[in-house]
Amino acid sequence: MAHKVDEHVGKRIRQRRWLVGMTQQKLAEMVGIKFQQIQKYETGANRVSASRLWDIGEAMGVNVSFFFEGLDGDVGSKPSGRFVPGDLLEDKEAMDLVRSYYAIPKNQRRRLFELARVLSDVA
Repeated sequence: MAHKVDEHVGKRIRQRRWLVGMTQQKLAEMVGIKFQQIQKYETGANRVSASRLWDIGEAMGVNVSFFFEGLDGDVGSKPSGRFVPGDLLEDKEAMDLVRSYYAIPKNQRRRLFELARVLSDVA
């Protein structure tokens, strides 16, 4: 059975890879391993060594600490009385939305954010 930390790190690798629109094959090529190894990391089946995690972080433009963020967080909590799915970043639709959001120019993105905030306040 995979360790909780290994599963969390693997999920964060997958989330970041999705967010930047990178395939397992591309990430594997960038760090010099087979894509099957990336699959094993992402499921938590195999542990990621410190040096490999460093290489993965560099390939995807994040610090190693990114992969541990939220490890002790209360996933599934309900801030401000609103429902937030327990693992929002596991939802493909949510990840596609985030990726699309960051593809929008910054000034337009801010206006879209304000619109979404107003719409959610009305709901």
